[in-house]
Amino acid sequence: MWFKNVRAYRLTTPFEVTAEQLEQQLAEREFQHCSATQPVSAGWVPVLGGTTSALVHPANGRFLLRLRREERLLPSTVVREQLAEKVAEIEEAQGRKVYRKERLNLQDEIVLDCLPRAFTRSAYLYAYIDTRANWLFVEATSAARAEELLNVLRECIGSFPVVLPQVNNAPTATMTAWLAHQSLPNDFALGDECELREPGEEGGVVRCRGVDLLGEELETHLNAGKQVARLALSWEERVSLVLAEDLCLRRLKFSDELMKENADLPEADQAARLDADFALMSDVVTRLQERVMDLFGGEAE
Repeated sequence: MWFKNVRAYRLTTPFEVTAEQLEQQLAEREFQHCSATQPVSAGWVPVLGGTTSALVHPANGRFLLRLRREERLLPSTVVREQLAEKVAEIEEAQGRKVYRKERLNLQDEIVLDCLPRAFTRSAYLYAYIDTRANWLFVEATSAARAEELLNVLRECIGSFPVVLPQVNNAPTATMTAWLAHQSLPNDFALGDECELREPGEEGGVVRCRGVDLLGEELETHLNAGKQVARLALSWEERVSLVLAEDLCLRRLKFSDELMKENADLPEADQAARLDADFALMSDVVTRLQERVMDLFGGEAE
Protein backbone atom coordinates (compact mmCIF):
# COMPACT_ATOMS: atom_id res chain seq x y z
CA MET A 1 0.00 0.00 0.00
CA TRP A 2 2.38 2.66 -1.28
CA PHE A 3 1.02 5.51 -3.39
CA LYS A 4 3.05 6.30 -6.51
CA ASN A 5 1.48 9.70 -7.20
CA VAL A 6 -0.56 12.04 -5.02
CA ARG A 7 -3.06 14.76 -5.85
CA ALA A 8 -4.15 16.52 -2.65
CA TYR A 9 -7.38 18.33 -1.81
CA ARG A 10 -8.00 20.45 1.26
CA LEU A 11 -11.18 19.73 3.23
CA THR A 12 -12.81 23.08 3.95
CA THR A 13 -14.84 21.68 6.87
CA PRO A 14 -14.01 18.84 9.30
CA PHE A 15 -14.97 15.37 8.12
CA GLU A 16 -17.15 14.05 10.93
CA VAL A 17 -18.47 10.86 9.33
CA THR A 18 -17.41 7.71 11.16
CA ALA A 19 -15.87 4.71 9.43
CA GLU A 20 -19.07 2.73 10.00
CA GLN A 21 -21.24 5.47 8.53
CA LEU A 22 -18.93 5.88 5.56
CA GLU A 23 -19.02 2.13 4.93
CA GLN A 24 -22.82 2.23 4.73
CA GLN A 25 -22.80 5.24 2.44
CA LEU A 26 -20.27 3.78 0.02
CA ALA A 27 -22.21 0.53 -0.11
CA GLU A 28 -24.92 2.41 -2.01
CA ARG A 29 -22.46 2.81 -4.88
CA GLU A 30 -20.64 -0.50 -4.97
CA PHE A 31 -19.04 -1.28 -8.28
CA GLN A 32 -21.25 -2.73 -11.01
CA HIS A 33 -19.95 -3.88 -14.38
CA CYS A 34 -20.80 -1.80 -17.44
CA SER A 35 -24.18 -2.61 -18.90
CA ALA A 36 -24.40 -3.48 -22.58
CA THR A 37 -24.72 0.15 -23.67
CA GLN A 38 -22.78 1.81 -20.84
CA PRO A 39 -19.36 3.20 -21.85
CA VAL A 40 -18.05 3.71 -18.29
CA SER A 41 -18.93 2.43 -14.83
CA ALA A 42 -17.32 3.42 -11.52
CA GLY A 43 -17.95 2.26 -7.97
CA TRP A 44 -16.34 1.24 -4.70
CA VAL A 45 -14.69 -2.12 -4.17
CA PRO A 46 -13.17 -3.76 -1.06
CA VAL A 47 -9.88 -2.15 -0.15
CA LEU A 48 -8.17 -5.50 0.43
CA GLY A 49 -9.74 -7.21 -2.57
CA GLY A 50 -10.09 -10.95 -2.70
CA THR A 51 -12.82 -12.36 -0.50
CA THR A 52 -12.92 -9.35 1.84
CA SER A 53 -15.88 -6.98 1.86
CA ALA A 54 -14.88 -3.80 3.73
CA LEU A 55 -15.06 -0.71 1.53
CA VAL A 56 -13.35 1.48 4.13
CA HIS A 57 -10.08 0.74 5.90
CA PRO A 58 -9.72 3.01 8.96
CA ALA A 59 -6.36 3.67 10.65
CA ASN A 60 -5.51 6.48 13.07
CA GLY A 61 -8.18 8.84 11.81
CA ARG A 62 -7.49 8.08 8.17
CA PHE A 63 -9.91 6.24 5.86
CA LEU A 64 -8.52 4.32 2.90
CA LEU A 65 -10.87 3.84 -0.08
CA ARG A 66 -10.63 2.04 -3.42
CA LEU A 67 -12.56 2.93 -6.58
CA ARG A 68 -12.85 0.65 -9.58
CA ARG A 69 -13.41 2.19 -12.99
CA GLU A 70 -14.41 0.04 -15.94
CA GLU A 71 -14.70 1.33 -19.48
CA ARG A 72 -15.62 -0.22 -22.80
CA LEU A 73 -12.90 0.06 -25.43
CA LEU A 74 -14.38 1.41 -28.62
CA PRO A 75 -11.63 2.95 -30.79
CA SER A 76 -12.63 6.17 -32.49
CA THR A 77 -11.08 4.87 -35.72
CA VAL A 78 -13.63 2.03 -35.79
CA VAL A 79 -16.51 4.47 -35.32
CA ARG A 80 -15.19 6.82 -38.01
CA GLU A 81 -14.73 3.98 -40.47
CA GLN A 82 -18.25 2.65 -39.99
CA LEU A 83 -19.67 6.17 -40.12
CA ALA A 84 -17.91 6.87 -43.42
CA GLU A 85 -19.30 3.64 -44.88
CA LYS A 86 -22.83 4.44 -43.69
CA VAL A 87 -22.70 7.99 -45.03
CA ALA A 88 -21.43 6.74 -48.41
CA GLU A 89 -24.25 4.19 -48.61
CA ILE A 90 -26.92 6.84 -47.89
CA GLU A 91 -25.51 9.38 -50.31
CA GLU A 92 -25.23 6.82 -53.10
CA ALA A 93 -28.63 5.22 -52.50
CA GLN A 94 -30.59 8.44 -51.97
CA GLY A 95 -28.59 10.82 -54.15
CA ARG A 96 -28.21 13.45 -51.46
CA LYS A 97 -25.58 14.80 -49.07
CA VAL A 98 -25.52 13.81 -45.40
CA TYR A 99 -25.00 16.90 -43.25
CA ARG A 100 -23.57 17.37 -39.78
CA LYS A 101 -26.69 16.82 -37.66
CA GLU A 102 -27.53 13.57 -39.43
CA ARG A 103 -23.88 12.47 -39.18
CA LEU A 104 -23.97 12.94 -35.41
CA ASN A 105 -27.17 10.89 -35.13
CA LEU A 106 -25.63 8.14 -37.24
CA GLN A 107 -22.51 8.20 -35.10
CA ASP A 108 -24.59 7.77 -31.93
CA GLU A 109 -26.38 4.80 -33.49
CA ILE A 110 -23.08 3.18 -34.43
CA VAL A 111 -21.69 3.65 -30.91
CA LEU A 112 -24.81 2.09 -29.34
CA ASP A 113 -24.61 -0.81 -31.77
CA CYS A 114 -20.90 -1.46 -31.14
CA LEU A 115 -20.74 -0.98 -27.36
CA PRO A 116 -22.21 -4.38 -26.37
CA ARG A 117 -19.47 -6.11 -28.37
CA ALA A 118 -16.62 -3.94 -27.08
CA PHE A 119 -14.00 -5.28 -24.70
CA THR A 120 -13.71 -3.73 -21.24
CA ARG A 121 -10.76 -2.82 -19.07
CA SER A 122 -10.58 -1.80 -15.42
CA ALA A 123 -8.40 0.55 -13.41
CA TYR A 124 -8.27 1.04 -9.66
CA LEU A 125 -7.92 4.32 -7.84
CA TYR A 126 -6.95 4.59 -4.18
CA ALA A 127 -7.60 7.56 -1.95
CA TYR A 128 -7.55 8.32 1.75
CA ILE A 129 -9.25 10.92 3.87
CA ASP A 130 -7.14 12.30 6.71
CA THR A 131 -9.78 13.46 9.17
CA ARG A 132 -7.22 14.87 11.61
CA ALA A 133 -5.25 16.98 9.14
CA ASN A 134 -8.27 17.74 6.88
CA TRP A 135 -6.84 16.40 3.64
CA LEU A 136 -8.03 14.08 0.89
CA PHE A 137 -5.25 12.36 -1.03
CA VAL A 138 -5.95 10.64 -4.36
CA GLU A 139 -3.39 8.37 -5.97
CA ALA A 140 -3.52 10.04 -9.36
CA THR A 141 -1.77 12.63 -11.48
CA SER A 142 -4.79 13.14 -13.72
CA ALA A 143 -7.12 15.85 -12.47
CA ALA A 144 -9.97 14.25 -14.42
CA ARG A 145 -9.54 10.89 -12.67
CA ALA A 146 -9.28 12.50 -9.25
CA GLU A 147 -12.40 14.58 -9.90
CA GLU A 148 -14.24 11.45 -11.00
CA LEU A 149 -13.48 9.84 -7.64
CA LEU A 150 -14.63 13.00 -5.87
CA ASN A 151 -17.90 13.01 -7.79
CA VAL A 152 -18.64 9.39 -6.90
CA LEU A 153 -17.82 10.14 -3.27
CA ARG A 154 -20.16 13.13 -3.25
CA GLU A 155 -22.95 11.00 -4.69
CA CYS A 156 -22.58 8.70 -1.68
CA ILE A 157 -22.18 11.15 1.20
CA GLY A 158 -23.88 14.26 -0.14
CA SER A 159 -21.77 17.31 0.66
CA PHE A 160 -18.02 16.91 0.53
CA PRO A 161 -16.47 20.39 0.24
CA VAL A 162 -12.86 20.25 -0.87
CA VAL A 163 -10.62 22.64 -2.81
CA LEU A 164 -7.25 22.39 -4.46
CA PRO A 165 -4.59 23.76 -2.11
CA GLN A 166 -3.47 27.31 -2.76
CA VAL A 167 -0.17 28.79 -1.57
CA ASN A 168 1.08 32.33 -1.05
CA ASN A 169 4.27 32.03 -3.11
CA ALA A 170 4.32 30.87 -6.73
CA PRO A 171 5.85 27.38 -6.89
CA THR A 172 7.65 28.08 -10.19
CA ALA A 173 9.34 31.20 -8.83
CA THR A 174 10.29 29.48 -5.59
CA MET A 175 11.73 26.36 -7.24
CA THR A 176 13.59 28.53 -9.75
CA ALA A 177 15.17 30.47 -6.87
CA TRP A 178 16.29 27.21 -5.25
CA LEU A 179 18.36 26.36 -8.32
CA ALA A 180 19.44 29.87 -9.21
CA HIS A 181 20.68 30.65 -5.69
CA GLN A 182 21.50 27.08 -4.66
CA SER A 183 19.27 27.59 -1.64
CA LEU A 184 17.34 24.35 -1.28
CA PRO A 185 15.65 23.85 2.12
CA ASN A 186 17.81 21.81 4.51
CA ASP A 187 15.46 18.82 4.72
CA PHE A 188 15.40 18.37 0.93
CA ALA A 189 18.04 17.16 -1.51
CA LEU A 190 18.13 17.66 -5.27
CA GLY A 191 17.54 14.82 -7.66
CA ASP A 192 18.82 14.73 -11.22
CA GLU A 193 15.73 15.76 -13.16
CA CYS A 194 13.76 18.93 -13.85
CA GLU A 195 11.54 20.63 -16.39
CA LEU A 196 12.12 24.25 -17.38
CA ARG A 197 9.66 26.45 -19.22
CA GLU A 198 9.76 29.85 -20.80
CA PRO A 199 7.02 32.21 -19.53
CA GLY A 200 3.95 32.53 -21.74
CA GLU A 201 1.72 30.09 -23.57
CA GLU A 202 4.09 29.83 -26.54
CA GLY A 203 7.19 29.37 -24.37
CA GLY A 204 9.58 26.52 -25.01
CA VAL A 205 10.12 23.56 -22.68
CA VAL A 206 13.41 21.96 -21.67
CA ARG A 207 13.45 18.60 -19.89
CA CYS A 208 16.64 17.52 -18.21
CA ARG A 209 17.43 14.11 -16.76
CA GLY A 210 20.61 12.62 -15.39
CA VAL A 211 22.37 15.99 -15.16
CA ASP A 212 23.79 18.20 -12.43
CA LEU A 213 20.93 20.59 -11.66
CA LEU A 214 23.39 23.11 -10.23
CA GLY A 215 25.71 22.94 -13.24
CA GLU A 216 26.43 25.44 -15.99
CA GLU A 217 23.95 23.93 -18.46
CA LEU A 218 20.99 24.59 -16.18
CA GLU A 219 22.39 27.96 -15.14
CA THR A 220 22.40 29.05 -18.78
CA HIS A 221 18.72 28.21 -19.18
CA LEU A 222 17.83 29.98 -15.92
CA ASN A 223 19.75 33.09 -16.95
CA ALA A 224 17.78 33.06 -20.21
CA GLY A 225 14.56 33.42 -18.22
CA LYS A 226 13.29 29.87 -18.05
CA GLN A 227 11.50 28.80 -14.87
CA VAL A 228 11.31 25.49 -13.05
CA ALA A 229 7.97 23.71 -13.60
CA ARG A 230 8.97 20.32 -12.16
CA LEU A 231 11.84 19.33 -9.92
CA ALA A 232 13.13 15.98 -8.64
CA LEU A 233 13.74 16.01 -4.90
CA SER A 234 14.18 13.74 -1.93
CA TRP A 235 12.87 14.53 1.54
CA GLU A 236 14.41 13.47 4.84
CA GLU A 237 15.91 10.44 3.09
CA ARG A 238 12.47 8.83 3.37
CA VAL A 239 10.89 9.54 0.01
CA SER A 240 11.91 10.84 -3.41
CA LEU A 241 9.50 12.59 -5.74
CA VAL A 242 8.99 14.98 -8.61
CA LEU A 243 7.38 18.16 -7.32
CA ALA A 244 5.23 19.94 -9.90
CA GLU A 245 4.05 23.53 -10.16
CA ASP A 246 0.47 22.35 -9.56
CA LEU A 247 1.64 20.88 -6.21
CA CYS A 248 0.99 17.35 -7.46
CA LEU A 249 3.49 14.89 -5.97
CA ARG A 250 4.62 12.66 -8.80
CA ARG A 251 6.63 9.43 -8.94
CA LEU A 252 6.85 8.91 -5.23
CA LYS A 253 9.46 6.35 -4.23
CA PHE A 254 9.71 5.49 -0.57
CA SER A 255 13.08 4.52 0.89
CA ASP A 256 13.97 0.87 1.34
CA GLU A 257 14.52 1.51 5.05
CA LEU A 258 10.99 2.83 5.44
CA MET A 259 9.39 0.01 3.48
CA LYS A 260 11.31 -2.61 5.44
CA GLU A 261 9.93 -1.42 8.77
CA ASN A 262 7.06 -3.90 8.43
CA ALA A 263 9.16 -6.69 6.92
CA ASP A 264 8.70 -8.86 10.00
CA LEU A 265 4.93 -9.09 9.46
CA PRO A 266 3.85 -12.36 7.82
CA GLU A 267 2.88 -12.07 4.18
CA ALA A 268 -0.13 -14.31 4.82
CA ASP A 269 -1.67 -11.77 7.19
CA GLN A 270 -2.73 -9.39 4.43
CA ALA A 271 -4.92 -7.21 6.64
CA ALA A 272 -2.15 -6.62 9.19
CA ARG A 273 0.37 -5.86 6.46
CA LEU A 274 -1.95 -3.41 4.73
CA ASP A 275 -2.75 -1.69 8.00
CA ALA A 276 0.92 -1.31 8.91
CA ASP A 277 2.03 -0.19 5.44
CA PHE A 278 -0.86 2.25 5.15
CA ALA A 279 0.00 3.76 8.56
CA LEU A 280 3.62 4.32 7.47
CA MET A 281 2.79 5.61 4.01
CA SER A 282 -0.05 7.93 5.04
CA ASP A 283 2.02 9.46 7.83
CA VAL A 284 4.80 10.33 5.38
CA VAL A 285 2.43 11.62 2.68
CA THR A 286 0.46 13.84 5.05
CA ARG A 287 3.61 15.32 6.61
CA LEU A 288 5.20 15.79 3.20
CA GLN A 289 2.14 17.60 1.85
CA GLU A 290 2.08 19.98 4.79
CA ARG A 291 5.81 20.57 4.43
CA VAL A 292 5.30 21.37 0.74
CA MET A 293 2.68 23.95 1.69
CA ASP A 294 5.19 25.56 4.05
CA LEU A 295 7.83 25.68 1.31
CA PHE A 296 5.65 28.00 -0.74
CA GLY A 297 4.68 30.43 1.98
CA GLY A 298 1.84 28.50 3.59
CA GLU A 299 -1.78 28.20 2.51
CA ALA A 300 -3.36 31.25 0.94
CA GLU A 301 -6.34 32.62 2.84
